[in-house]
Amino acid sequence: MKKILRFLKKELMLTLSLLAAAFALILTPPTARLWADIDWRTLGTLLMMLCVLEGFKQENVLRPLVRLAGGLRRMTGLSLFLIFGVFFTSMFVTNDVSLIIFVPLTILLFRSGGKEKYILPVISMENIAAIRGSLLMPFGSPQNLFLYGQSGVSAGHFMLHMLPLCVMSGVLLVGFVFFLYRKNPREEIAAAGAETPWDPARKRQRITYALLFILVLGVIVTRTDRWYIAVGVVLSVILIVDRRLFAKVDYVLLLTFFCFFVFSSSIAANARIAEVLKRAVAGREYWWAIGLSQLISNVPASIVLYPFTENFSGLIYGADTAGLCSLIGSLASVINYRIYVREYPGQGGKFIKTFTLVSWAFFLIVVIPGLLLSDWPFF
Repeated sequence: MKKILRFLKKELMLTLSLLAAAFALILTPPTARLWADIDWRTLGTLLMMLCVLEGFKQENVLRPLVRLAGGLRRMTGLSLFLIFGVFFTSMFVTNDVSLIIFVPLTILLFRSGGKEKYILPVISMENIAAIRGSLLMPFGSPQNLFLYGQSGVSAGHFMLHMLPLCVMSGVLLVGFVFFLYRKNPREEIAAAGAETPWDPARKRQRITYALLFILVLGVIVTRTDRWYIAVGVVLSVILIVDRRLFAKVDYVLLLTFFCFFVFSSSIAANARIAEVLKRAVAGREYWWAIGLSQLISNVPASIVLYPFTENFSGLIYGADTAGLCSLIGSLASVINYRIYVREYPGQGGKFIKTFTLVSWAFFLIVVIPGLLLSDWPFF
């Protein structure tokens, strides 16, 4: 029992989702319709993504980027490379995976080069880059994956609507970097970072995960009704190639998604509660997405609010902006925090202070353009 309690205390988002699902099932007893309303396609796609991306991490697929970063000598260029490495890779391997790749690399490079004073501001900007870069693609973040699946629009249409915020964010990040090094734009860093070489014996695994990743992207973009076949293929191939990978997959995120789907479906099935929420949310989706995300993060907030949304643009722009307000606003921010405090125990307060300062400076610039864009009909 103590182990279970420690686990639930550590995984607060999962604990919250379990309590929310239990509360909703008390209010609205489960029916066959409830289970049918759960978005099993999104859960299946998320399972495939989690498995394949865990393979990416394990096999160090993005090693060429690490090698290139180690060869840069000026702090401005290195910081831009790391931040935009997160920005662009998050579009394809999700925002949390991009942070898992680049934040430890940033800490390693800056620590070995005697530039530790820049670690916090740069990884805070990497956090912004992960949140704002990933918004462009339907599969860049879990909430985008869910909302894209619900929208019914093409991938090109989706990207067109997200492009203005993405481009604006990229330009702002460049400005933030030059502001950080404004006293000495040509400041240099001496040491190169160590890199983990590829194991020649595992070439088959690297090729396999790359092919599986293409398969998963195809399932997402085409919206095939036979997604469950792809799930079977991905799991079967991994079982043959490297079954030990299954022990490392982030099932907590998958279970958290499931619980919030149960909560959302149960609340939507309760006529009285659904009517109250619809009146409250309709026309205010942007602010509701930002506000509710500060309590339960943007992924579950998107799931909970979607059934009561009339302005889809407001919901998705709000969900993709919410992560700039607090650590809770995005699961990616929590991952960034975990990586830092693992390297610097007892420095969590320092991280939150810098993270909040940098993120809020960015949020105050982009929040109004996001609100104005929310009047652009998605359909």
